[in-house]
Amino acid sequence: MEDNPGKKTVEKPSDILEKIRREHPLVHNITNYVVMNFTANVLLALGASPVMAHAIEEVEEMVGLANALVINIGTLSQPWIDSMAKAARAARRRSIPIVLDPVGAGATRFRTEAAQRLIDEAPVAVLRGNASEILAVAGKKGSTRGVDAAHGAEDAWLAAGDLAKTYGTVVAVTGAEDFVTDGLRIARIANGHALMGRITGTGCAASAITGAFCAAETDAFAAAIGALVTFGIAGELAARPNPGPGTFQVGLLDALDAIDSAVIEERTRVTFS
Repeated sequence: MEDNPGKKTVEKPSDILEKIRREHPLVHNITNYVVMNFTANVLLALGASPVMAHAIEEVEEMVGLANALVINIGTLSQPWIDSMAKAARAARRRSIPIVLDPVGAGATRFRTEAAQRLIDEAPVAVLRGNASEILAVAGKKGSTRGVDAAHGAEDAWLAAGDLAKTYGTVVAVTGAEDFVTDGLRIARIANGHALMGRITGTGCAASAITGAFCAAETDAFAAAIGALVTFGIAGELAARPNPGPGTFQVGLLDALDAIDSAVIEERTRVTFS
């Protein structure tokens, strides 16, 4: 992968993936009912170990076993928000990375305020969302269509930079082209396929994979890039037989299982600025 000119060298996605497959990090997901099975299978195909646990009585203990915490607000209720906040505090005490996916932020006040509360609760390694969600977390005017973006990624780039600087986090804005920034470094990722937007849960899966990459790489900027590059390439590979959405979803798991360093290095499309 091209180095970031004048900046710290960014670890290659292929090297981080190899570390994931050696170490099989445990990724604790507090995620939504719609995607639990799919994201668990995505993490297994990648080489990580998933656990899905949201009961407030056990999240603190589960975080004690995990290498990363992924919080996804897709199917939200007040008890789940309280569990997420408790888990985030536990992750902060253990200094393990947190990935926050503010699913549907901007669609309702309850959802937007939950996302903003969680990013205030504990330091987040990576905030990953579509353009509308990132704008909503940043307090910018805009709306979503349920969990779908109503804005292009470029609309959220300035807001992403501001969020990254304010919270000391990495912000990943995903769409037709992905945008990742830590407030200083910027990467644009052109990997992926249009079919990824036609099945439920690919955004959530991208966040789960980001958790695995953060567990294996301390530079959250490099981890976010590695996750999105790897997932995007898997989408390209799964789409090669020209399947429909149902077959594509199965093919995506197969592609994640089969992907290797040589393929990643050959197909990575990242530019830095």
